Amino acid sequence: MGWVIDFCAQSLRNIIIGIGGRLDGFMMESKFGIAVGSELMAILAVARDLKDLRERIGKVVVAYSRSGEPVTCEDLEVAGAMTAWMRNAINPTMCYSVEHQPVLIHAGPFANIAIGQSSVIADRLALKLFDYHVTESGFAADIGFEKFWNVKTRLSGLTPNVSVLVATVRALKMHGGGPKVTPGAPLPKEYTEENLELLEKGTCNLFHHVNTIKKSGINPVVCINRFYTDTDEEIALLKKLCAEKGVRCAESNHWRYGGEGAAELARVVVEACEDPVEVKFLYDLDMPLRERVERIAKEVYGADGVDWAPLAVQKAERFENDPKYADYCTMMVKTHLSLSDNPTLKGVPKGWRLAVRDILEYGGAKFLCPMAGTISMMPGTAADPAYRRVDVDVETGKVSGLF
Repeated sequence: MGWVIDFCAQSLRNIIIGIGGRLDGFMMESKFGIAVGSELMAILAVARDLKDLRERIGKVVVAYSRSGEPVTCEDLEVAGAMTAWMRNAINPTMCYSVEHQPVLIHAGPFANIAIGQSSVIADRLALKLFDYHVTESGFAADIGFEKFWNVKTRLSGLTPNVSVLVATVRALKMHGGGPKVTPGAPLPKEYTEENLELLEKGTCNLFHHVNTIKKSGINPVVCINRFYTDTDEEIALLKKLCAEKGVRCAESNHWRYGGEGAAELARVVVEACEDPVEVKFLYDLDMPLRERVERIAKEVYGADGVDWAPLAVQKAERFENDPKYADYCTMMVKTHLSLSDNPTLKGVPKGWRLAVRDILEYGGAKFLCPMAGTISMMPGTAADPAYRRVDVDVETGKVSGLF
């Protein structure tokens, strides 16, 4: 376990604590993570009420004894205080868009380490208040939607009508073989000028995600998030290809025109909501952990299979043989930059196997997290951080560069 703060500081990813005297603790290696990547954020997203939150916090494993037994927050007698600190956090925050549409803000756990969803509590509340409720599922259909489908839908007991798959012309061009994008550097012209060939090649990635959604029994709708550099011909091509695949598709210009720009998307989503839905989970809850991972890798990522490191095998055997873990959710950890575990492979990679190196245990959230690759829990600043453009007029006190 490590420490949690609320800002990006990559120099704190790996630290040594306990430097000083006896009262400063044992000298040891430690680390910092960002709050949204912590287990408490994951618990907040899946808890159903205050009682459930209290029970889950008590089961958070913070250390292991010399004999290998887990040490929990309940053992340390801090679970009650932690729940008291979180008592008000369990309530969603009501905000409004610039057009006065109500928005519930609640939870934001990393989708590449946890569930990547807004909270179950916020969803249940919204469904009592509004005719249509839109909830986020982060990191595409291979990570965010897979967890929404097989984890959150089970935990919440709620059945979604539609899954909106958001795509951009730029992203599809990258999946079609477009040049590398470097943060802070100007975009290559392929992404700002019309290129129908790259765009069409990249739709293989889009339709792979569409097929994943269809496997769940939930209705997919493709939302084309239009940028000002996209041409009418590119948008028309995307709509044509979606129509040929029998997939609903709508252009959305909300970034430019606000709610009016999203009217076409709203009409298509409402129409799709009228179709029947029968959710079919990818795996049964009695399926062993390694079989679940194999099925996710093949059916969602398109892998040929899974290769397990010795440490991952050792842990998987322990989890599969201990009834305590029977109701734990399978929470895959993988890069969001590719369907594969290699972030440089775009499109729909073929002829590869998912490499699982470790399995993390979240005792309070009740997650088992197979690790395909290395995930940082402490983001760093961008190559061209925004603070370079923030300043203050010393005569008026007016701040500039924030927007």
